[in-house]
Amino acid sequence: MSARPQLPPTVQVLERGWLSANNVLLVDGDEATLIDSGYLSHAEQTLALLRSALGGRRLQRLLNTHSHPDHIGGHASVQRAFGCAVVVPEGMARAVAEWDEHALLIRAAAQAGERFGHDGTLAAGARFVAGELEWQALAAPGHDMDALVFYNRERRLLISGDALWRDGFGILFADVLGDGDGVGETRRTLEALGRLAVDAVIPGHGAPFADFEEALERAFARLAAFEADGARIARNAIRGCVTFMLLDARRIGLAALTRHLVDTPLYREANARFLDMDPDALTGWLIAELERAGVARREGDALVAC
Repeated sequence: MSARPQLPPTVQVLERGWLSANNVLLVDGDEATLIDSGYLSHAEQTLALLRSALGGRRLQRLLNTHSHPDHIGGHASVQRAFGCAVVVPEGMARAVAEWDEHALLIRAAAQAGERFGHDGTLAAGARFVAGELEWQALAAPGHDMDALVFYNRERRLLISGDALWRDGFGILFADVLGDGDGVGETRRTLEALGRLAVDAVIPGHGAPFADFEEALERAFARLAAFEADGARIARNAIRGCVTFMLLDARRIGLAALTRHLVDTPLYREANARFLDMDPDALTGWLIAELERAGVARREGDALVAC
């Protein structure tokens, strides 16, 4: 594993985990900009971390890489606590204004969110200054069709959201839900990122990393497996989102888990489009997968997060 990269002192990463996305704080003198706010159930923790990191500075604005609940769930709380302006990617502005819970993946994946308002939008190609650096917003569709990443050419620094992790990228929801070509868009996004000069990546989840070329190779290999077998996309979505749910709920009864898989649009579509398993068989497969991965275990008639 490569060493953690040295980031500019004006760039602070509040590394969170998988339930809440990382929060990136960019400091300009007595003011700061925040990128991504975490999940709703972690909002109080987000506020406490921010107050400590700000050290009395004013939070001027809040941006986000894309529209999913683990990146926007704390927006309303941050907005109330700090009175900052909220600027969203241009492509998600309508969903925020109308609070379209399907488009924001709240209803589709049975996740939580709190409505917030926005004060402006950020388009692909736009430039802004934060953390004493100039950033360019770049389109990064795939995991989220309206996602942006933020790139600083001078320091060769990429804030990648869920478009690129050290070991892959985010779930391809569009393919599972039948809303678009997530696989094709992800390939185009990875190819575009590969044309950048990058020394350090700040991903939406996981620690910042320097092995950019190796991360791209791993991402392309994962994508190729999805291209070869669409069922892999569905299985990855089910495993990932149920793991996410367990991180929040901590435990769920086995009967309730079966109902959850049947009632939640994402799982219902994934099964219908790719897997064609009856509810009990899908539940059994999922439990075995989560136990094998060490992320959950059975306790009597319940599944418990490890």
